[in-house]
Amino acid sequence: MFKTIYDDIQSVLARDPAARNILEALLCYPGLHAIWIHRLAHKLWKSGFKLVARGLSQLARGMTGIEIHPGARIGANLFIDHGMGVVIGETAEVGDNVTLYHGVTLGGTSSQKVKRHPTLENNVVVGAGAKVLGAIVIGEGSRIGANAVVVKSAPPNSVIVGIPGQVLIRSQSHKQIDLEHNLLPDTIGDTVEALVIHVSELERKLHSHFEGTPLRKPDHGVWHGEDFAI
Repeated sequence: MFKTIYDDIQSVLARDPAARNILEALLCYPGLHAIWIHRLAHKLWKSGFKLVARGLSQLARGMTGIEIHPGARIGANLFIDHGMGVVIGETAEVGDNVTLYHGVTLGGTSSQKVKRHPTLENNVVVGAGAKVLGAIVIGEGSRIGANAVVVKSAPPNSVIVGIPGQVLIRSQSHKQIDLEHNLLPDTIGDTVEALVIHVSELERKLHSHFEGTPLRKPDHGVWHGEDFAI
């Protein structure tokens, strides 16, 4: 137990430069308190003391602003930074060395008593405000951008941004925690830029083809063959 507590504190010191020492991490990080209470609640849940387990999770919610259902499975060295507004559902599974920022939801998309919450594999980083919904799997070493809404599974070493989440697979394998979740692509902006370039090229070709010749309007909605290079 003491080793687990020590490892949890070390994960804070390793991933948050604002944490100055062990005592500060021990006393001032609600993410740690929520995780420790959850571990006890989870044991009670598995032992059949479900009402007591739910009561503990509600206590943690009131103390920390972090809601973790006692049925959720949490791996080693989870780090919840700031923590306010984090919600982890009953059938969620979180691997080792995962990092969650404030406002993250690991939510369900079904009213059936089945696996309905996401699975985050090892070393996943989820940015502030992101929503990961449904019984999907986010592969090891992936990063999810702030405020992304993720509703589809992603392979390992993915970068997921936008609404709905757009998945990009990184060329290099990332087995360690990658906290650079501010360095994310603008997939929508890149797509719009490509479309603008393509339209500009088409306009250039059109003007070149009809240079010196006025483009005739269609006759009752029908274009004539000589109006185009077809």
